[in-house]
Amino acid sequence: MIAKRFRIDWLAPLIYCAFLVAFFVIPLGILAARSLTGADGGYSLANYREYLQSPELFASLRNTFYLGAGTVALTLPLAFLFAYGLERCRMPLRGVFSIVGSVPLLAPSLLPAIALVYLFGHQGLFMSFLGGRTIYGYWGLLLAETIATFPHALVILRTALSAADGRLYEQAHLLGAGRLRTFFALTLPTARHGLVSGAFVIFSLAIADVGAPKVVGGNFDVLALDIYKQVLGQQNFNMGAVVAMLLLVPTLVAVVFERWAARRQAALRASRSTLYVPDNNAARDITVFSACAAIGVAIVGVLLVCQLAAIVKLWPYDLSWTLDHYRFGDFDGGGWDAVTDSILLATATALIGTALVFGGAYASERMRALRFIRALYSIFALAPAAVPGLALGLAYALFFNDPANPLHFIYATVWVLLIANIIHYFTVPHLTSISAIKSLDPEYEAAAAMSGRGIFTVFRAVAVPLSAASLTEIALYLFVNAMTTVSVVVFLYPPDFKLAAVAVLNMDDAGDAAPAAAMGMMIVYVNLFVRMGSALAMRTLRRRGEPAELPLADVAAT
Repeated sequence: MIAKRFRIDWLAPLIYCAFLVAFFVIPLGILAARSLTGADGGYSLANYREYLQSPELFASLRNTFYLGAGTVALTLPLAFLFAYGLERCRMPLRGVFSIVGSVPLLAPSLLPAIALVYLFGHQGLFMSFLGGRTIYGYWGLLLAETIATFPHALVILRTALSAADGRLYEQAHLLGAGRLRTFFALTLPTARHGLVSGAFVIFSLAIADVGAPKVVGGNFDVLALDIYKQVLGQQNFNMGAVVAMLLLVPTLVAVVFERWAARRQAALRASRSTLYVPDNNAARDITVFSACAAIGVAIVGVLLVCQLAAIVKLWPYDLSWTLDHYRFGDFDGGGWDAVTDSILLATATALIGTALVFGGAYASERMRALRFIRALYSIFALAPAAVPGLALGLAYALFFNDPANPLHFIYATVWVLLIANIIHYFTVPHLTSISAIKSLDPEYEAAAAMSGRGIFTVFRAVAVPLSAASLTEIALYLFVNAMTTVSVVVFLYPPDFKLAAVAVLNMDDAGDAAPAAAMGMMIVYVNLFVRMGSALAMRTLRRRGEPAELPLADVAAT
């Protein structure tokens, strides 16, 4: 029995490590190798020299940094202000603002860019306000990325601001510190890790996005668009691999800096913190409310413009209502099959991905595997956060398209899309699973062993039921991202399996902007419906009043 338990304890984490090696480490290794492969088949740095010596291509590298830095500089203060209003003020309609701030998470990144075209494009409603300038280029791209990345930063900053220690603010008030000094001496330092993490997320998302640059980028080329052009436009996979590897560099630097900030932040946490309750301050609340209202109007306006464009004949000239744009079969996008196929893929990603990620986290945390295997799995599980979707998608295309690969049979099938989505979004569900598992009493496994029950009994009867809320959040996260992503699947989807987010890209590229807006809004509605369903499920779990922990005797009796 002990030998069998030992085999299970080290074999399960090893299997999960092998999975990440096969579907993450090796494909990235193939990508790196192709970037070093010359025309003669040998390895050299000729591709990198060619890329960096080209003025146009080198400009893309510079533009990518400008775009990432500019998006961080604009989005982070706006997201912090919005989060501050939700967590540190007593302004009205906080529930409404919370919903509005998270809405862009439900839409593909192309949708804000399409809305900007309808508002400020050549036939845009407010084109005259630009004074002869155009929305196409850096500034249009900056606005589109700001809207797309805003909710991601908002989630992080709300978490950082909600974890304040109320005792520190009470002491500051007793010592006579003013509001401004308290803000700079307490609020900003305690939220430092959230600010750094938010900047990292904004920067990574902005430089890896391919949808918005295609819609409003104009002549402002970026690395993500270069990869798209090199692979799909010129079929130059080696040069595409070079650009993908260059795209990895700033993301890796941002990850290292974020991890450094996380270690520094740990020393600021108090062991007996109390809940912070905002004080009454009418002037502060009104000012922050006005700012949040302006941001909320901008977010809602973007979606409203896309919805209006989808139901009128010709924006802005003929505003009579029509549903012709929802006849997706008449346009180059895959018809309604693109919507149903995306829902099927997202559902499979949510179900299989949740089970896979949670099982791997449990195996690495609760099974007595060798220490280096657990450490290796942790590294592999965190690494996907540093890999842009386009780089991973291209790595999969190069890896699975090789006939010598034993896994070649899944290329150009729905299975490669499923695995790519799970791997790309692996890190956040893994961290969520780790947090849920660490909150469980480790004596559950000991009690089960004493009663002759195996560790899988504890997993099925204890870990899963007690982590139902976390599992629901993980499934929702995977579903929404699988519905909205373009970058990780644009090189992989088979001809007979269409995807709604890619259809938005293809329809806009073909000049069918209104049908593209209609398809984008369908993605929003599907995600909103699923989000409402998950909220109902979470409320049901809370009403059931299940205990946070099960008695150890119940584990033994299971």
